[in-house]
Amino acid sequence: MSPVPGPERPTSGPERPAPRPPSLHLPAGTAARGPYTVDVDPERAGWTYAALRVLTLGPGETHSFGSGDFEWTVLPLAGACSVRVDGEIFELRGRVGVFDGVTDFAYVPRDAHTQIASGAGGRFALAGAKCGRRLPARYGPAPEVPVETRGSGDRAREVRNFASADAFACDRLIAVEVVTPGGHWSSYPPHKHDEHLPGAESVLEEIYHYEVRGPHGLAYQRISPSRPGGADLLAEVRDGDTVLVPNGWHGPSIAQPGHDLYYLNVMAGPGPEREWRISFHPEHTEGYA
Repeated sequence: MSPVPGPERPTSGPERPAPRPPSLHLPAGTAARGPYTVDVDPERAGWTYAALRVLTLGPGETHSFGSGDFEWTVLPLAGACSVRVDGEIFELRGRVGVFDGVTDFAYVPRDAHTQIASGAGGRFALAGAKCGRRLPARYGPAPEVPVETRGSGDRAREVRNFASADAFACDRLIAVEVVTPGGHWSSYPPHKHDEHLPGAESVLEEIYHYEVRGPHGLAYQRISPSRPGGADLLAEVRDGDTVLVPNGWHGPSIAQPGHDLYYLNVMAGPGPEREWRISFHPEHTEGYA
């Protein structure tokens, strides 16, 4: 789908106001473009590195794309697929849905042509980052994905570190899945990663993409400013919504009782090292993020 051109800037008359920053909360359907139900690239997000696409394929359908100067992971959200890239074919067994456990995945390097095909159909997340190095295409087996329980009590949740900085080699991309039981809080205390503080904090743009178990389920996501004029959001999020975190303290993510919450986190930034280093909000330190 081609973008609709905006009006031309007038040659005389009063100055137009500066354009508003992009919305941080993208409800389901509002970030769709072309074949993707979600398509967030750096231009749309107003930043430089992190990207996310969600692709839905019907039975027997295929989709091809060029990775350009981005690296990608193909992560089944629901269903199985084959991924053909660089002369190799990776058969992804996938899963029934995101609440049914860890999945295998494929890594697609920059400057590659990729085809995704699904015999039975499904939904597939493409987590991406603009990058410099071209690494080899690879298969990520589900049994090798590190899974941890983070937090305790009503702050306990499951983190699937399929492409975390210390689990799977990428150039800039960091991506994990988080499942929060109904009634629990994630990302608490609030944390941030918007300053380069060597050994303490890294600069990372971040995307959250949500699924909520059960009909009429919802959750809440908070982003609070870490600087004057910084990101500020309190959003009721539902199945299929996406939230952008350009900066600021993010958290908590609160799951409605009786409705488990899933989110895919996609992160990337300019740092010389690929690392996830965070600072906790000094006013909320009575938990573990």
